[in-house]
Amino acid sequence: MNSGTVLLISDLHARYGVLNEQIQHAEAQLGGEIEQVMVLGDFGFFADEMHEYFRRRGLQFLRPTACVEGNHEDHGAVKRLARQYADVVTHVARGQLHQLADRQALCLGGARYMDAWSTPRGCEITENQIQEALSHPPESIDVVCTHDCPDNIGVAPKPGFEHYGSLGVPGMSRLAERYQPRFWFFGHHHHWFEKVHAGIHYLGLPESWQGYALLDPTGAITKVSHEVPLASRPWWKRWLGLG
Repeated sequence: MNSGTVLLISDLHARYGVLNEQIQHAEAQLGGEIEQVMVLGDFGFFADEMHEYFRRRGLQFLRPTACVEGNHEDHGAVKRLARQYADVVTHVARGQLHQLADRQALCLGGARYMDAWSTPRGCEITENQIQEALSHPPESIDVVCTHDCPDNIGVAPKPGFEHYGSLGVPGMSRLAERYQPRFWFFGHHHHWFEKVHAGIHYLGLPESWQGYALLDPTGAITKVSHEVPLASRPWWKRWLGLG
């Protein structure tokens, strides 16, 4: 058994079944159960999709799952949907703490403004939210889980998105300075990124159907590239960030 192992994944885009497939893949590799899952944003807080999967079909995630929100969510409905589906997923509000096995994680959903299409109302991380995230005792944080990333660690755009210019959230580096976490995990940019910067191990994840990472109780990180085939979706769902 691998009690204490956390599966980190990002950008489900309402393809909730992908998470269970990746859990099953991870547990087959480990030869035992993972303890919990953290989704690093773009979970898919959309009422119709959540009702179809979790209520009409009666499906659940295989392991306890928490998430932060990303930019492709119905931000006007996130709090309501988080309450309605609290039996399915634990939504960690911006700037709040969440226990990841024996590690305490600081969580901050949302993203930097990029353009009106990719940054819907309610998505952008505000200065007040950064201040909220800075309000915890410095020694209390071992892990940071965000959707976007700091702007000073060198994340490059995915090919085809170079027009967005430099990536990351101005001001988020203050979290690194205050807490000096051992690990910082994020998604949003849809490709693997790994770097140790100023003593912090940063790991950016691809879309959920491309892979996931495992954090074991010793602090070892395993990046797993594992492609889950996807069923086609209508163009308008892809345009809304639903994959």
